Formats: sequence, C-alpha cells, structure tokens
Amino acid sequence: MAGTLFRSFFNNTLSFYKINTTTVRNLHTATVFYAARKGTRAKAKAKKVKVEVTKVGFIPHNQRGKDRSVKVNINKHLDDTYKAEAKDDVYPMKYYRWVVYTAEEAVRAHQETHHPTMYNVPDALVYARVELNMEAVKKNRYIDSFTRLCLLPHVFPRDEERTILAFCKGPDLIDSARAAGATTVGGPELVKKIQDGTIKLFEYDYIIAHPNIITELVPIRGLMKRRFPNVHFGTLDPNLASLVKKYAAGIQYRVLQDENQKNYGSVEVPVGRLNMDSKLVAENIEVLLKDLQSARPKRDGPFITRCFIVSPPSRETLKIDPFVYVERTLTKEVQEDSDDEEAVAATG
Repeated sequence: MAGTLFRSFFNNTLSFYKINTTTVRNLHTATVFYAARKGTRAKAKAKKVKVEVTKVGFIPHNQRGKDRSVKVNINKHLDDTYKAEAKDDVYPMKYYRWVVYTAEEAVRAHQETHHPTMYNVPDALVYARVELNMEAVKKNRYIDSFTRLCLLPHVFPRDEERTILAFCKGPDLIDSARAAGATTVGGPELVKKIQDGTIKLFEYDYIIAHPNIITELVPIRGLMKRRFPNVHFGTLDPNLASLVKKYAAGIQYRVLQDENQKNYGSVEVPVGRLNMDSKLVAENIEVLLKDLQSARPKRDGPFITRCFIVSPPSRETLKIDPFVYVERTLTKEVQEDSDDEEAVAATG
C-alpha cells in the first residue's frame, strides 16, 4: 500500500515538473528570440541609404522656381499676313511681312551673295526648304514621315555615287539598262552568282528588275528581304531604262514629321547649283513641288504651306510663293471623288 502511494506521488511530481519546465523555458527564451529579431531589423535599417537633406536659404516667393525650364509650345505654322507690308528696303523683319520672291529672283540673289568678292562659292548647292501641313483626312490623324524619289528635269553634279543592280532578260533590255547608267545588269546568271556569293547585295544602293524575270528571282527572295523588286515600292517596271535613270539621277528626300507638333512637317531638298541658269533651277523647283503635292491627302486646306530657297554657307532665307506651281486647295472633281470613296467605304 505504501509503495503504491509512493509511486503515484512520484509520477505526479515528475509530470508537474515537466509542464513547469516547458513553461519556464518559454518565458526565458522569448526575450532572447525578440532581441535577435530586433537586431536583424536594426541591421537592415542601417543598410538602407539615408537621404541627405540639404538646407536651402530663404528664397523670396517671386524667385522660387526660376531655375526650372518651362516648355513653351510655339506653333510652327506661322502666318504673317497680319503684319504690315514694308514700304522701303530697310526694315526690321519681325515687324513686317516676309518679302516674296519668284524662284528665279531668289536664285539670282544667292548668285550675287556667292560671288568671288563675297562668299566665293559660285557652284554652291541650292536647296528648297518646304514646310507641310501633315493633317490627314480624318480629324486628329496625321501623316507619318515618308520618303520619295523625284527625277528632276535638269540634272546637276552631286557629291554622291549610286550603285544599281538591274535584273532583266534579253540583250536589248540589258544594253538599254547599261546605257541608262546601271552598275550591273544581267539575268539568270546574276541569280547564280548571288547564290554562290560572288555578288554581294549589300554593295548596291538600289535593286530593280523587269517583270519578265521576276519569277526567276524567287530563289533569292530570302537574301533580298525588303529589297525584293516590287511595284508598290517602284522598283519593278517594264520601262527599265527610265527606271534606271530615275534611281541613278533622281533626288531622294524624306519628309520629317515634327515630334512636338504632329501637324507640321518639313523637308530640305537640293534642286541645283548656283552656276546653273536660274530658269533651270526654277524648273527643278516646280517639279519638286508638284511631286510633293502628289502625296497630299484628299482633304480641304493647303498641304504645302511655305517654301524657302537657301544656299549654304549663306544664312539668307528667301521666301517664294509655292502656289504659283501647285494649287492651294483640291479641285472640286478630286473632292467629289474622295466623297464618293468615303460613301462607298461607309456602305461597305
């Protein structure tokens, strides 16, 4: 009896001791674990870069923010018709209208400034700087930058050499293309040389072709990629000789849309040299303006807004009237055709 009571008492004592030891252990270790967590957090905060606050002295209220650059949007489609016309030859330009010259007068004026007694560049290039309204047919839509190639009637020397690769079949076509100025002309034999690596396509500025050989160019279409002759890009034409002349002597220009003002575009194109007759340069300007006008959208209002004639190194900018050569607005027939197209598109 006594042994049984002793064993039960001993077991109860042991179980009570175990429970209390775990509880006491938890109470004692909690502070240690909390201190460890607090230490890691303090280390993480210490690793963060502290922002230094620089103290600035007192600034008057009317001087605050003066150093910040303020963007001012200026409309580049300037219209000076509200200004008065100058009555003599001496006047400040910002208070009076631009003087409008004819194309021939502008060229002759540049010829005088480039005389050997002044700039001494009698054969300087003449450029036509044209400004365009890039608004499209639909509202809030604009024409993107585009590239065109224009063949001027009077060719003039330029500081560039162009290489042209022409594909065609037939001795007559080959001779006419070579006489027109093509660098390399041939038929199926050129395709084999390109496949063998004898002829490198990247060595040529332009690749053109006649329709009679277009099916035989399919094996090298992967090598040409976007340069494969195409009617849409104007590199595939049955009149191969005129196409060679266009790419050999034509003027390639790119109309750039302004980044800040989407409805404004500009281009600067060489149209001749000052040692040419002013009448010939004026005819080149006329052809250029008509080529630009052919890219206009079918909407109301002018596409070409202003045109200037410049000739570096002179800073003289002479304004001419572009509407002598092109129409300011669309004709009624073109407007009616565009209205009919829109109606058909709406019904479709």
